[in-house]
Amino acid sequence: MSKITIVAKIKVKEEFTVEVYSLLVNLHKNTHKKDHGFIQYDLHKNIDDKNSFVFIETWENNEFLDVHMQKEHFQLFLKNTKNKLENLDITKLEKLKIKN
Repeated sequence: MSKITIVAKIKVKEEFTVEVYSLLVNLHKNTHKKDHGFIQYDLHKNIDDKNSFVFIETWENNEFLDVHMQKEHFQLFLKNTKNKLENLDITKLEKLKIKN
């Protein structure tokens, strides 16, 4: 199976930006410590919107991603951000193999 790229756009309600940012950092740290199968797992801040963040992730395959999404640190992030986000948009991508 091919690698999976994730673009997770997170728009935080303004009154929760500081709190959710801390949760995002913890998710990043815990994923790097406790997960396997990721090639890239980076957190970015939107330059034009202080309340928007983006995870850019690359996983070896969908199975590693599925395991990550069931891990306690990921589930805790979802639980602790409930009702604190304006939007969470997760796009799952597969790179096309194009011959030149």
